[in-house]
Amino acid sequence: MDFYFGVYEVVAKIPFGRVTTYGAIARHLGVESGARMVGYALNNLVHNPGGEKVPAHRVVNRLGQLTGRGWFPGDSMRERLQQEGVEFTEDYTVNIEKHFWSPDGISDL
Repeated sequence: MDFYFGVYEVVAKIPFGRVTTYGAIARHLGVESGARMVGYALNNLVHNPGGEKVPAHRVVNRLGQLTGRGWFPGDSMRERLQQEGVEFTEDYTVNIEKHFWSPDGISDL
């Protein structure tokens, strides 16, 4: 399976109002140190038609920070998460403990 396609499949499953991390996606796909590769895959969406259908705004770093927000227009990553009821502990840091979703069904960060 193509790694990027695998990333998009996992991200498409993140429930409304929940977030996951680059690392959790990478581990789920069997690439233990692949968090950066997940970021590359999501950045690739910017250049592909239909990429907006993948809820990439629900992917944050291991601390809950919106490190991918530069790929979203304005403050839309934060705004979209707030519209889904995701709580923030700081301006650009979600309450990861409350909203974390694991692709493996395991609640560890």
